[in-house]
Amino acid sequence: MIGKKLAPCSLIILTLLFLIASPHVLYGQRQRKLTINLASSLPRNSPWGRTLDRIAAEWSRTTNGEVNLHILHQYPGSEGDYLMKLRQDKIQAAIFTSIALNSVTPEVMALSIPFLIRNNAELDAVLQEVRPIFNSRIEEAGYINMVLVKAGWVKIFSRSPVYTPDDLRRLKVGTNPDEQEIIDAFRTMGFQMVRVATTDVAQRLNSGMIDAIYQSPISVSAFQLYRVAKHMSTVNLAPFMGGVLMSKTAWARIPPQYQEPLREIVRQAGAEIENSFQRGEEEAIATMRQNGVSINQASPQQEQEWYREITRYIPDLVNRNVFHREMYERIQGILQDYRGRHP
Repeated sequence: MIGKKLAPCSLIILTLLFLIASPHVLYGQRQRKLTINLASSLPRNSPWGRTLDRIAAEWSRTTNGEVNLHILHQYPGSEGDYLMKLRQDKIQAAIFTSIALNSVTPEVMALSIPFLIRNNAELDAVLQEVRPIFNSRIEEAGYINMVLVKAGWVKIFSRSPVYTPDDLRRLKVGTNPDEQEIIDAFRTMGFQMVRVATTDVAQRLNSGMIDAIYQSPISVSAFQLYRVAKHMSTVNLAPFMGGVLMSKTAWARIPPQYQEPLREIVRQAGAEIENSFQRGEEEAIATMRQNGVSINQASPQQEQEWYREITRYIPDLVNRNVFHREMYERIQGILQDYRGRHP
């Protein structure tokens, strides 16, 4: 009756009816609280940093504010730390390079076999076929591969000119301690590898404890390592890849109707990032040249000498499981077909 208190059972029934009739109310409230924390080691004012901020804004607009992508720029720790925090749900997504992706699925590291893939056209042909395989393996490992992008080429920077493999064999080459596969590959080919933490590279170059490094020109320019390593070889050592992984647990929290649109936003941004990295690499090399860096242009004969090294040593590296055999054979088949059609 109007004006009288409802019985407890009536209140329960009315509450249940409200919940059944209006599930979207509570669902929307819950989703508006969804935050995805994405860790990046790069500064906000970088190609990745600026693009990530734009992705975050697009995610918010597309989901009407229900999914908040929070970018943690210059997040401390190594990529290994990022993976651990992903598993612990302390962060839900992060930017990774080929090295960390290799620890998720070893197939990815086959892209970085030295001197195997030689230019962007070959890399495009390979990625077109192997991306779905990478995505599947990464998902089996508990992650979602939001995007995998080309971030330029790793090149050799040194204190003295390097044109041939023997030139480099005479030098002490600084290497990231986490890059065990690359270390094993180079040592097998007779190079002197010295483990150096990323933060110590400049000091080790200055002291003469190392004579050469292999890094992206963008990184060498940004940290001004070229002031000591004043020579850059033109030979592409290996492609430098970057990607965004999200934990499957976090991905499952995103409402299904938003998942593909959000993924598409990241894919489109990935294409922009690739273009910005290409421009950034060209600008970095131009800047270093203006600051006295010598560009060691390898002749066609010298390039072939580098490529012959791989032909000699890769079977042993594959047999010792330094690189994933099945993926290497697949990539090799793609390259043979591509080179046959583009001599």
